[in-house]
Amino acid sequence: MSFATISVIGLGYIGLPTAAAFASKQQNVVGIDINQHAVDTINRGAIHIVEPDLDKVVKTAVEGGFLRASTQPVAADAYLIAVPTPFKGDHEPDMVFVKAAAESIAPVLKKGALVILESTSPVGSTEQMAQWLAELRPDLTFPHQAGETADINVAYCPERVLPGQVMVELIKNDRVIGGMTPVCSARASELYKIFLEGECVVTNSRTAEMCKLTENSFRDVNIAFANELSLICADQGINVWELIRLANRHPRVNILQPGPGVGGHCIAVDPWFIVAQNPEQAQLIRTAREVNDGKPHWVINQVKAAVADCLAETGKRASEITIACFGLAFKPNIDDLRESPAMEIAEMLSAWHSGKTLAVEPNIHQLPKKLVGHCELATTDEALAQADVLVMLVDHQVFKAIPVEQVQQRWIVDTKGVWR
Repeated sequence: MSFATISVIGLGYIGLPTAAAFASKQQNVVGIDINQHAVDTINRGAIHIVEPDLDKVVKTAVEGGFLRASTQPVAADAYLIAVPTPFKGDHEPDMVFVKAAAESIAPVLKKGALVILESTSPVGSTEQMAQWLAELRPDLTFPHQAGETADINVAYCPERVLPGQVMVELIKNDRVIGGMTPVCSARASELYKIFLEGECVVTNSRTAEMCKLTENSFRDVNIAFANELSLICADQGINVWELIRLANRHPRVNILQPGPGVGGHCIAVDPWFIVAQNPEQAQLIRTAREVNDGKPHWVINQVKAAVADCLAETGKRASEITIACFGLAFKPNIDDLRESPAMEIAEMLSAWHSGKTLAVEPNIHQLPKKLVGHCELATTDEALAQADVLVMLVDHQVFKAIPVEQVQQRWIVDTKGVWR
């Protein structure tokens, strides 16, 4: 069965590139989002997020009539749900946005439709989504009711792309296809093969859900090792970046680079989904999360020590000291601030410090609400000219390109080894 209309629910950092990828193959794509600004921007052929090459693909797709955006769901042959899945309370998964997406498409579902959940979710979420849809549309049958003969096919197909390289990896990377039945998997594979150059690797929905969580937990554990090593090296007076460079010369050692913590909506969140469902077994995964969540507080203590040294040597009052935080995004060269440890550090520093706190983030045009009234958005040159204490939090390429002679400050907390 062909897909005359494809609808993507959620036009954020994953949904919009996915919609654009389908539209680039001259498919009729309708993107749905509750954000009117995002909808209006896309319909002008522009984008509301920062992602290399995405703007060109969206512009071409909109001008060609293959992509449009709306706040209201439409009838389609395939639906891809790419909405946030944050956590609540004691790091418990919050499926409110997935449920809202399911409720929004239920009235327009028609027999033969394919519904794919892309959002990172706890094990069993795809089955839960199918149950929600079944309750809302008792006139249709779903895989958990009718198996292979169901009116609606349902699958879980997580993304595995790197922000900043989404438009390449979305097409090149292999895709895990987790259908609730083999028929569901086959139809989902058929859909992705419209633009996918990588392989469609078929499994069931529960394994696919766990696969996504496992990939991000693996990354989190390895980053935690590097971050813990940085704490030990600081205590021992050892340059952690030199140590890692030397250790990585071993043919079977590949230690990652430490930083101020772990951010983003994937690695900083997903491991908790495993912990929430398996609290007794997930000891290492929990510990890694705690190590990475604790790193921003260690950075804050390093900054406080630098400020104390500055006060002692300059004789200034605390209110006369200016701190500059370089970077707010959760990783280099993007504008995504979700779960960013740099954001957390800037917020805590500005609340603690009685003097001026500057935020240097070249990928945004205005401060996020959390920092408004507490920080000042500054350029790199302004920060280097005004600040007494520099805090390197995100190794954006523009920061790495700063000539060494421009950095005259004596008090530097460098969490990324840029100025080492």
